[in-house]
Amino acid sequence: MTTVAVVGGGCAGVLATRELLSNTDDRVVLIEPDEPGGGLAYGSARPWHLLNSRAGAMSADPRDLGHFARWAGCSPDEFRPRAEYGQYLRDVFADTSDKSGTRLEVRRSRASGLTAAGVLLADGREVRAERVVVATGNPAPAQPAARPDHPDYIADPWAKGALEAIPSDVPVLLVGAGLTAIDVALTLTEGDRDAPITAVSRRGQLPLTHTEVAAPPVGLALDDCATLRDIVRAVRAEAARAGDWRAVVDGLRPYLDQLWTAFTPDEQDAFLRHLARPWECHRHRMAPAVGARVAALREEGRLEVRAGGVRSMIAPPAGGLLVELEAGVQWFGAVVNCAGPGRLPAAAGSFVGNLLDAGQARVGPHGLGLDIDASGRLIGADGRAQPDRWLIGPLRRGAKWETTAVPEIRAQAHNLAIPVG
Repeated sequence: MTTVAVVGGGCAGVLATRELLSNTDDRVVLIEPDEPGGGLAYGSARPWHLLNSRAGAMSADPRDLGHFARWAGCSPDEFRPRAEYGQYLRDVFADTSDKSGTRLEVRRSRASGLTAAGVLLADGREVRAERVVVATGNPAPAQPAARPDHPDYIADPWAKGALEAIPSDVPVLLVGAGLTAIDVALTLTEGDRDAPITAVSRRGQLPLTHTEVAAPPVGLALDDCATLRDIVRAVRAEAARAGDWRAVVDGLRPYLDQLWTAFTPDEQDAFLRHLARPWECHRHRMAPAVGARVAALREEGRLEVRAGGVRSMIAPPAGGLLVELEAGVQWFGAVVNCAGPGRLPAAAGSFVGNLLDAGQARVGPHGLGLDIDASGRLIGADGRAQPDRWLIGPLRRGAKWETTAVPEIRAQAHNLAIPVG
């Protein structure tokens, strides 16, 4: 019997464990210090944090796409609470455990690296395994304006008690304007806060909003598109014809990895510099209820969104931070980092950093993740694919593009159970 070690117990780790135990005779050792099924996205979510995908897209079972909606007792079009989805993943894992018996072992520890025989744990012990699946989630957040030594700078908004410690009567600056900033703004305004919140990012663009009912995806003819510029023109033209750009964006999704890998390195770089943020705003949208809440906060003057960066931060003796923005210097009682994932190797956690240091992995294109071959195996510093060392989830970004959402991670997990020659 083959033993597979799965490193990470968030969404990707749970889906990988489920697929391996359901579709192979392998034994699985899941390495996760916390309860499996939590992870950053779902483990720290509050009741007002909703999924940014419809329930019909969130099944853990690639053969039963209605599984989550039935579990939640909801319509496939609904946007459910993220905390509820975390409970769903925990239930999926518990059901998998019950059905698998002794074929599943959970090691409540942190992985610190790989060995020739398996995985080295932080306590010095070793998990022996013929195959390893790395499912550790996103790199650490970027820190575009860090003051880690200051108590009023919050590097991690999901650290326990971090947001609750911010007084309700001081202005707050959010560095970033993506979905994390939306989550933080919703949390800070859930109580009796009367001081304003400012979100700042280079473009000053918030995520756009889903419609209540999804339009059918619109296919896009790209056969005559030879360059990134051609594709952009075709997408814009089709969105104008379709009337709802969301249908075009959703129709393009199955082909994004194929398009990304067909771009030249220069085209990929141009996309990252000029188009990635607008694309993310259109692709990763807010639930309608969240979008309405954000619109109300802006109309009431409780949330302001500005374009531009943070030029400097100074700590005055009286507390808080003096921040130089495009419009001038302003005092904030707290500055919260809401930036997206950072670039590797700087944003690598200890486990991934150790893989890089040992030459067992290498940084992928543009520093967005780790490098992999076509089947998802890690590529080492010597340029060769690592036998039986696999990667799934967000750290595939760069080698692939669409690799952070449940449908893609679900497919990656399923492919782990398919023999590769």
